[in-house]
Amino acid sequence: MVDDTWSSALHRLWQAASRAEEVSALADDVYAPLLATPGVHLVVGTRWEDPQILRYMRALAAGSDSPVITATSRSVPEAAVREPGDEPVVTRIPVAGLDDAGWPEAELLRRTPGATFVVCTFRLDHRGWASLGVGVDASADVAAVEGRLAQAVDVIVACHTGILQRGREARRGADDALLAEASLQMDSSLDVEETLRRVARIAVPAVADGALVHLLRSEGPEFVSATHVAVQQRRALEEIGRENLWLAALLARRGEDEDTVFLSGPELDGSPFADTAEATEATEGDGDGARPGAAGGDRHSTVISVSTLRARGRVVGSITFVYQRPEARLPDNAFLRSLATRAALSIDNALLYELRRHAVLSLQEHLLPSQLPVTDQWDLSASYEVGDPMLDVGGDFYDAVPRPDGSIALLIGDVCGRGAEAAALTGLARHTLRTLLEQGTDPGTALSRLNRALRQERASRFLTAVVTTLAPRADGTALLTTCSAGHPSPLVLRSDGTVSEVLTGGLLLGVLDDVSYESHEEHIGPGDTVVLFTDGLTESREAGGAFFESVLPVRLAALRGFDAAHIAESLTQQAKAYRASGQDDIALLVARWTGVPPGADLLPHPLQLVKAAR
Repeated sequence: MVDDTWSSALHRLWQAASRAEEVSALADDVYAPLLATPGVHLVVGTRWEDPQILRYMRALAAGSDSPVITATSRSVPEAAVREPGDEPVVTRIPVAGLDDAGWPEAELLRRTPGATFVVCTFRLDHRGWASLGVGVDASADVAAVEGRLAQAVDVIVACHTGILQRGREARRGADDALLAEASLQMDSSLDVEETLRRVARIAVPAVADGALVHLLRSEGPEFVSATHVAVQQRRALEEIGRENLWLAALLARRGEDEDTVFLSGPELDGSPFADTAEATEATEGDGDGARPGAAGGDRHSTVISVSTLRARGRVVGSITFVYQRPEARLPDNAFLRSLATRAALSIDNALLYELRRHAVLSLQEHLLPSQLPVTDQWDLSASYEVGDPMLDVGGDFYDAVPRPDGSIALLIGDVCGRGAEAAALTGLARHTLRTLLEQGTDPGTALSRLNRALRQERASRFLTAVVTTLAPRADGTALLTTCSAGHPSPLVLRSDGTVSEVLTGGLLLGVLDDVSYESHEEHIGPGDTVVLFTDGLTESREAGGAFFESVLPVRLAALRGFDAAHIAESLTQQAKAYRASGQDDIALLVARWTGVPPGADLLPHPLQLVKAAR
């Protein structure tokens, strides 16, 4: 005959189990139906960690409205023999035969009429086990009671398994979200040390309580960053990362190992992470002597993990996590390996970018003059601003060339595009023009010969350039001779503050054979300034769409009276601040004519050299 009462109770138990977030939430749905079974006087359950640590005991007796709950963490060594295997075990034991040393339930059972203890022991997870039992008298159908215990335990185990599975899925989802966020945060920086600092900040407190990050240099591990949930312990971690010999030796031993290593307990003896009474006392003081191995109060034993950061077949660094949390909250190897891989790739990308940046800047330096000539007749200065955040070599160039007749030639140009091919043309163009102008070649002829050289080289890119010469005259003025090949026209800032454009034009270089270029002449007086620039200056665009070209004359006029260096740097910074879009390089070459006394010797004056913008 089917027991409808128990069947209904079991059904309700299964429903409760599907909703429960903790196994303890099932207690009322388990204890009351079992206690309603004929012949049952007491229901008692226990939860154990490891073989012999009793975590809690719960008992409900017939006629009682509330259970007796004992929360504890006491060791019961004799209970170790009760630890079950993988399958639940049901046992009948006379109450009189229970030994208090191994059976904490015995005292409660003796207070009830039951003479027999029917108990089912079962394993919930790898960390411990549990038991559920009832005290029955002679009227009980023991076989039926055993069946009900087994069914209740099946529900409890299934509930606990489901909770663990949902917890794993939630942690896996949280881990995936953390890894995705970590990738976004780390990949958003191309600075090596900033990337490493982000690794530490992302991991704490989501992954660990503290983190130290080291970069591998040729001379060994180099400390970069440390963080901790407690400020005073962060400072202690920073000191450990920089100076502690134990940690340095550990990181050196790890070397090429790919697997994450966890260290705890005796493995941390002699380290700054060891769990000692001294460390606990330190956290109870003012915090100045706090050590990372101590959390104070109800603390957990310290665990550290060390993960090697490896990318593209080479080790780039390591990350050390410090944990003061329950074992259940420690990350697993798979998660740490994935985090380390992502961090390593981000760091490696930053390292590669850093190497590329140095190489590009070095190449860019060789494409620009290292020094500019200066005499008491003119004040020269230049400014160069790289606009491409990826730091490809730009095609802008400039130079100032003293000529045999005492004049000076100014040149500026822009090769279409960026990269190695643009750099090659930049070098060819600047050095060709410089050589020709040094020999006294006039600007138009110099540009025509450069155009012929580009056509002979079958250059796939075009370039623009402008060349102007400043020749001193006996009346104290200078003759400005300008020739342009498709380049923005120079501007002249007069000493009275007016700004004019040098009107000249010509076909850009490298497109057609046998092109000639006409020169434009005008005079400048003492205090007048000539400004040559590339289109990166004029094409800087604000959010509303206007170009810096529209405000350039006004901005230049406001710089009347300043020297060449101030004018060059000020215009560059103003264009940078102005633009909301546009990433072209900006090059400026500024020459301020100081004049010569009327009738003075116009032969070449002694030259000085000043450092040019690079």
